[in-house]
Amino acid sequence: MRKTLAMVLAGGEGKRLFPLTKERSKPAVYFGGGYRLIDFALSNLVNSGFHQIKVITQYRGTSLVRHLTRSWPLASGLLDQYIECAPAAMNRGPTWFRGTADAIYQNIDLLREVRPDDVLIWGADHIYKMDVSVMMNYHLEVDADVTVATLPVPRSEASAFGCVHVDDHGKIIGFVEKPKDPPGIPGREDMTLVSMGNYIFKRNVLVDELKRDADAEVTSHDFGKDILSTAPSRLNVHAYDFASHICRGENENVRGYWRDVGTIDSYFIASMDLVSVSPQLNLYNPEWPIRGTSAPYGPAKFVFSDFGGGRVGMALDSIVGDGSIISGGRIERSILSPNVRVNSYSFVTDSVLFPGVDVGRGARLHRCIVDKGVKIPPGERIGEDLERDRQRFAVSDSGIVVVSRDAFGQHDEFDV
Repeated sequence: MRKTLAMVLAGGEGKRLFPLTKERSKPAVYFGGGYRLIDFALSNLVNSGFHQIKVITQYRGTSLVRHLTRSWPLASGLLDQYIECAPAAMNRGPTWFRGTADAIYQNIDLLREVRPDDVLIWGADHIYKMDVSVMMNYHLEVDADVTVATLPVPRSEASAFGCVHVDDHGKIIGFVEKPKDPPGIPGREDMTLVSMGNYIFKRNVLVDELKRDADAEVTSHDFGKDILSTAPSRLNVHAYDFASHICRGENENVRGYWRDVGTIDSYFIASMDLVSVSPQLNLYNPEWPIRGTSAPYGPAKFVFSDFGGGRVGMALDSIVGDGSIISGGRIERSILSPNVRVNSYSFVTDSVLFPGVDVGRGARLHRCIVDKGVKIPPGERIGEDLERDRQRFAVSDSGIVVVSRDAFGQHDEFDV
């Protein structure tokens, strides 16, 4: 078997997700009632049989490292399996990582240590399921120097992504970041292949490309802008089309599901899909589990059944995490992370609540994302008057209200 090392880029700041990324890195943001964003990338790699994984951290990595230590204790000296953090260490001079390519270059010693045949450069902040071994088989079949995971999107929407121009055989002949006029797909000119931010490199090719970029006088040290944009002129670069992809145990209708949750609105939309009757992302497939464990809070609990007095603990079309107590409150179309409490006569609709949130008696929340540990005061109304909310909270373009502890002057020692 060829030896492969996966290097997961997990140091992103995630400015567009602020304030959810004020105290944690983007890959550490909670999602789906029991996971962090990075759990999807790691689950895909482990489920696909790749067990040598280095996670590159930088921005506010404390909570991410804590999560990996507690939830991903994959280590076997006998089989040489591991998921290890590689903290930002200024290995190449007195600078932090200046881009995705520089993050790998500053950890090039890991390649010397493992000496893999191929290197997976993987993002840590997208929501999707992917059997990575299928992409690897394609990479080997076409003997590519570099293989880029791609997804077709309508050409009219492709300007927000790194766009790939391919020939009739899937070979990449051009790569451009966020072009005004994206290239079409041969035979499907109304569609464009966009990069998913996941790459497979031959090790020697990767080392040469990183050194070339490091020596360049003008560069932003980014894989897309500075390496892939010029690589087709000197390397055998291929596009793996994710649109036809399906994992074990998945329904045919979810081929090619991938979501960039880089903004508050896109994060909210992806979250709300989970509570639909037939979500596109299946969190309940035992053949392709999304791994990542939470603290042992005990099962969720629903109490009070005073239907006549309106004090009923219930949840409709919702996900409720372990340890949550719905104590006489009502939630609809919402996602509750572990250890959430919803008190009597409160009403939560179309919202995402992070761990440790306490919704006070009689409070009402609508289209909100509530950060970890926030205590919503009794009787509070959020999401019903956006003009008033904008004076106190962050509000997205589509009207999603993001509630943090700062808004209520709450500064305790909650983990992030």
